[in-house]
Formats: sequence, structure tokens, C-alpha cells
Amino acid sequence: QVQLVESGGGLVQAGGSLGLSCTASGRTFSSYTMGWFRQAPGEEREFVTAISWRGDSTRYADSVKGRFTISRDNAKNTVSLQMNSLKPEDTAVYYCAARPGRLLKTDPQEYDYWGQGTQVTVSS
Repeated sequence: QVQLVESGGGLVQAGGSLGLSCTASGRTFSSYTMGWFRQAPGEEREFVTAISWRGDSTRYADSVKGRFTISRDNAKNTVSLQMNSLKPEDTAVYYCAARPGRLLKTDPQEYDYWGQGTQVTVSS
């Protein structure tokens, strides 16, 4: 079992930066692939980024590539998302997710554990 809690959302102007953090409980955090997803009102949940259990492999959605950076600290059971050059279309609830294994899946159905989400709003 893994429990995830996100923090760091908020309101930011377009072009600004925001950092999200996800803290996990459980002793096996380091064995999970971690991902960030987002969901805007009326839209389906979409993949943002994922990081391997060792942190040596990452994957990004094309829409955020070059602007967002995912990282993890297994000693602290945390995964972070640094978001730069934010755009109004980045506005959504952002979710942290975990899945066992090493594959960097983009389908939310492949992830077993989810946080409660944190709101990110980018004003134009």
C-alpha cells in the first residue's frame, strides 16, 4: 500500500513557475514508478510526466516537454514537479500517482495509487 499527498498548487501568472511535491507513505516507495497527471474541468485525466524507480529515466507529454521537470528523492519518499513557463492551458488539478514496476506508463489506468490532487491555476 502506498498513500500519496500532494502539495504546492496555487495561482500563478502566465510565464511564471510553480513547484509541486508529492509525499508517499510506505517502505517500498523506491520500487514504484511515479507519475504526474492532470485533469481540467470537463476533460479526461491526462499524462504529464513519469519517473523510474531509480530516477534515471523520465518521460514527458509533448505539451510540457522542456518546461516541466520531474525528480524524486527516495530517501525522503518524495517526487517533485517543477513547472516553468506556465501557460493558461496548464490549468488543472494535478495528481501524483504510483505504479509498481519499471515501465513509464502514460495510461492512468496503469497506476494503482493516487493522491487527492492539487489545483494549479495559470492566469493570462
